Order: sequence, then C-alpha cells, then structure tokens
Amino acid sequence: MIERYTLPEMAALWSLHNKFQKWLDVEIAVCEVHAEDGTIPAEAVEEIKAKASFTVERVNEIEKTTDHDVIAFTTNLAENIGESARFVHYGLTSSDVVDTANALLLKDSCDILLQKVDALLEVLKRRAFEFKDTPQIGRTHGIHAEPTSFGLCWALWYSEFQRNRERLLKAKEMVSVGKISGAVGAFAHLAPDVEERVCERLGIKPAAVSTQVIQRDRYAEYLCTLAIIASSLEKIALQVRHWQRTEVREAQEKFKVGQKGSSAMPHKRNPILSERICGMARTIRANAIVGLEDVALWHERDISHSSAERIVLPDSSAALDYILTKTASLLDGLVVYPENMLKNLNATHGIVFSGQLMLALTQKGVSREDAYLWVQRNAMTVWDQGGEYKDLVMKDLDITSHLTEEEITRVFDFKHYLRNVGKVFERVFGSIAES
Repeated sequence: MIERYTLPEMAALWSLHNKFQKWLDVEIAVCEVHAEDGTIPAEAVEEIKAKASFTVERVNEIEKTTDHDVIAFTTNLAENIGESARFVHYGLTSSDVVDTANALLLKDSCDILLQKVDALLEVLKRRAFEFKDTPQIGRTHGIHAEPTSFGLCWALWYSEFQRNRERLLKAKEMVSVGKISGAVGAFAHLAPDVEERVCERLGIKPAAVSTQVIQRDRYAEYLCTLAIIASSLEKIALQVRHWQRTEVREAQEKFKVGQKGSSAMPHKRNPILSERICGMARTIRANAIVGLEDVALWHERDISHSSAERIVLPDSSAALDYILTKTASLLDGLVVYPENMLKNLNATHGIVFSGQLMLALTQKGVSREDAYLWVQRNAMTVWDQGGEYKDLVMKDLDITSHLTEEEITRVFDFKHYLRNVGKVFERVFGSIAES
C-alpha cells in the first residue's frame, strides 16, 4: 500500500483486519444458509456468530506454520469458537471465501471512489460557469490556434468525468460477484442455491459460472477503469502544469503561506501537486497491466494472480482515491489570471483570426485557394517580421477589394468565436446553462 498517500477511509477498507472481517462475513453467511437447510445445527450457528473472532497478529503467527492464510484464519476462529468450529468452512474451498470477500471489498471501494468523483464533478461544474465567458487562446500542437472560452475547458472535463462515473458504476457491477461453487466450480459439495442465497445475504450476485475462482476479467475491468480515470486526472494536471509555466502564467496551483518551491531558488512556485498526480497516474496504469496479465490462469486455477492482486487492488484503489481528492482540491483553489489569458490571446498580434478572415473572403466569392494565400502571406509576415496583422490586412489590396473596413474589424472580434459557448454548456449541463 502507498501508505503516505492512502486516505483514512480507503486505508481502513483495505486493512488486513477488514479483509479478515469480510472473510468472516462470508463464512457466517454460509453457515446461516446451512442452518436454514438443516445441514448444520441452528444452535451451532448461534455459537459461531457469538464466539467467532480473530486478531491479525494471531492469524499471521499461525500462517508462519501453515503457509496458508485462509487455514490460518479458520484455525484462529476455531481457537475462539470451540466445538462448533467444525461447521465453519463446511463444503468450501479457500477461494469461495477470498473471492466472495473481494467482491465486498471492491464494491465498497467503488462506493468511496464514486463519492470522490461526485465531489470533483461539483468543482468542475462550478468553475465552468465561473469562467464561461472568459476568453482564452485555444492551442493545438501547443501553438496558438483560435480564441475559445476558458469555461469550455472545465465543461470538457466535467463531461469526461460524467463518462468516468458511468465506467465506475459499470465496474462496480462487474466486480460485485461472488462464488460458492467449490474447488473447480462444479458445486460438488454444495448446491447452486446455497451460492445464490449466500450472495443475496451479502448484497452481491452469484457468478453464472466459475472455476475455483471468480474469473479475473472482472478485476481487470476494475483496474482498467481506474487507469482510465487516472489518465483523465493526469490530463487535467498536465494542463495545469502548462498554464503555470512562466511564459504562459494563465493559472497556477494555490501557493500557501510558508510553502517553499525550491531549496536553491526562493522565487520558485512549482506545480508540485499536478506533477504528483501525473506520476501516480502512471502507477495506476501500470497496475492495470497486472490485472490483464492475471486473466489467464492454468486450467481451473493457479495461484500466480494472488500475490499480484494483494498489491495492485489496494494500491490502485488507494492511489486513485488520493489523486481524485487532490485534483478536486487543486482545481477548487486554482488561481486564475484572466488578464494574462487576454494578453496571451493578443500575443501573436491578431494572426489567430486568420481562419475567420479566410471564411469572410470566401463568402464574398473568393476561391478558398486565393483566400488562403492572401491571408497566409500576411500572417507569415507577422510571424517573421512582426507588426499587427490587422494593419497589414487593411493595406492588402486583394483583401480590401472584397471586404470593407467594418467587415474586417468584425473578423477581429474574439466574441464572435464565443457565440456558441452557451449552446455547448446546454449540451453538457442542461437547460440550467442558459439561466
């Protein structure tokens, strides 16, 4: 586990104590179904429920001898239960307990992550409306392209995280599946309806078919979903890092009192949180590869997946929980400089209006090829020699023979480029966008 970055709720969920508690929940649910069927005495189940207890320390101590964690666990239970302990784990194989308990852990993990996604969505929506009408230069290939709205960037992220939320809900459904089907999934010792009733008690669904284990494509989907969400967070953090560059300085991470940016350069304000988010996203994506590797196991089951899952399932869950929380905080406190956005928009002296100028000429009957040539040659002059693009255009006889001064001036109004922002917001946020 990445202990430094694990938040309390997720840390408690993936603790050894809670894992063993989920194992006990499964064992007791099975005992209760057995009692309903008369397979084991009802009074034995009551004794099991009353006396079943464990400690992580004792389980670990026993495992030093058994080299088998589930046997160590059931042995510790037996020490505390007494005679009725013979009915614990009745008809089960270890993976019946472990994989069904994993379903409970992963389901709860999804619920925590969904809460964090919802918190991020709230921040994205609020700040999208805050900057809906704030002009900014759009960039493609890292180069100034055309004017856009800063709020559109936030709306884009909001829409992406709506999709991420849907992915996470689907992943939750995919992993909320248990199995009580025995050593090779053939129900040799227990009837299928026992599995169905146990899973119903635990609030999950039974797998339609399994081997000794739940099939690992389910876990792979969970880990890949977390990797996609992490990539979306890295996308946001990378954009913040760009905005905070000295030459751009359109937005920056909040720099608190007493914070230090560099041990050698006291003037520095570095985007350390954004860089941390980007770095941890790489770890989550790498863990998804482990999940994909775990899909293929020998015959009904081998144990190659087990050791890897003990790392990647808690670590990816904890890491995503952390960077979701940090991204929401980062964006909530993001310091924005609209005046620098306007300054950067004008930094190329008007050449970013070239596309609209070309269209204006074609509307006057000029061929696209000629319009492109006239517009581009003036833009290249600004690139190479400086000057104001609008001034050069006003002196170009090819252009002024088709466009009036008023028409040219209209081309250079950035508000023209933002006229449909409200429509986009309506698509993303609904009718509230126009209120």
